Amino acid sequence: QVQLVETGGGLVQPGGSLRLSCVISGISFRLYAMGWYRQAPGLQRELVATISSGGAINHVDSVKGRFTISRDNVNNAVYLQMNSLKPEDTAVYYCNAAIGGVNYWGKGTLVTVSS
Repeated sequence: QVQLVETGGGLVQPGGSLRLSCVISGISFRLYAMGWYRQAPGLQRELVATISSGGAINHVDSVKGRFTISRDNVNNAVYLQMNSLKPEDTAVYYCNAAIGGVNYWGKGTLVTVSS
């Protein structure tokens, strides 16, 4: 059974930093690309960043230069380092694994950027 568990969200002031973690079980983690998505209140879920099985990364324009995705194939984890946070980054952040055409999601972790 595939399980994804996100941690690391919280309340942070504008300009602050957070590091999100996602631990995955039930798959051969190193074989698959992983992604982080987010969903702000009233909006659709949107892609934030992806990392391939080989470590190639992609970040959407709105977070380039501020967020960094990484992975640890020993601990079956994917991370999202978020710096210079803005109020518009407020959302529930979800970890994603797409395997054989099936999307697997965690329950999400809430990030609130506010003074």
